Amino acid sequence: MVGGVLAPAALAASPATAAPAPAVSCASDRAGLAAELSKDITAALEGHRSTTALAVQDHRTHTSCTLRPTQQVDSASVVKVTVLAALLWDAQKADRPLTRHEGELSTAMITESDNDATSELWDRLGPAKVKGFLKAAGMTRTALDAKGAWGLTQITAHDEQRLLTLVTARNKVLDDRSRTFVLERMRKVVPEQRWGVPAGAPGDATVQLKNGWLERSTHGWRVHSVGAFSGKGHDYVITVLTQDNRTMQDGIDTIQAVSRAVHESIGPARPAHG
Repeated sequence: MVGGVLAPAALAASPATAAPAPAVSCASDRAGLAAELSKDITAALEGHRSTTALAVQDHRTHTSCTLRPTQQVDSASVVKVTVLAALLWDAQKADRPLTRHEGELSTAMITESDNDATSELWDRLGPAKVKGFLKAAGMTRTALDAKGAWGLTQITAHDEQRLLTLVTARNKVLDDRSRTFVLERMRKVVPEQRWGVPAGAPGDATVQLKNGWLERSTHGWRVHSVGAFSGKGHDYVITVLTQDNRTMQDGIDTIQAVSRAVHESIGPARPAHG
């Protein structure tokens, strides 16, 4: 059950000749960093069976890395950041603050990944408003599920990075108050859900994240993690989306291997939690 709508099992596709795996692509203004990151991320993915899409952006060094950035995958609960951003964007247009109830639902949705709270907000917004936000945000490759299941929204690493940039840097879509509201809740995700991209992060960084996980009859477990790292000179965002995982832990392990490689190259590492 996803977003109040039972997710139908997709039919398995016929086997086809496997295409060559795409390569990690990095660019940076810092000499040698792009090659280092590309090598380290590629090495981190070795031995993991997950199909992985990722995007990294470090604003300090103008460094970026991508792998399958436009591949669409089921969103699972990472779409909850989009739901909150759409709610705030819609409230801004009406020149009103969130109601107390909307605030409570939003907090539960992000910090605890509460599905009932998400479904209520999703139904309040409706597809037209969510699509309006996606258009305003430039998230052109994100597509809603035809039957209304929010957890089956099709997302890409590219669009998730656009969303993270909107909530971490000043822009014309989300005002400072809205951005602060989102980030404060992403900072307060409950301890048992703080796995994923925080693994190996600098100990002095402020961590904002949201994870998602969903098992279906095709492509196994989808396990995703998106996060922003700020404060003490840190200013970077990471998106790692995985599917074809045999177990949820397989997906977590893939994400955390990639994250450790990124943090080690971009900043001093700390022991991973989870």
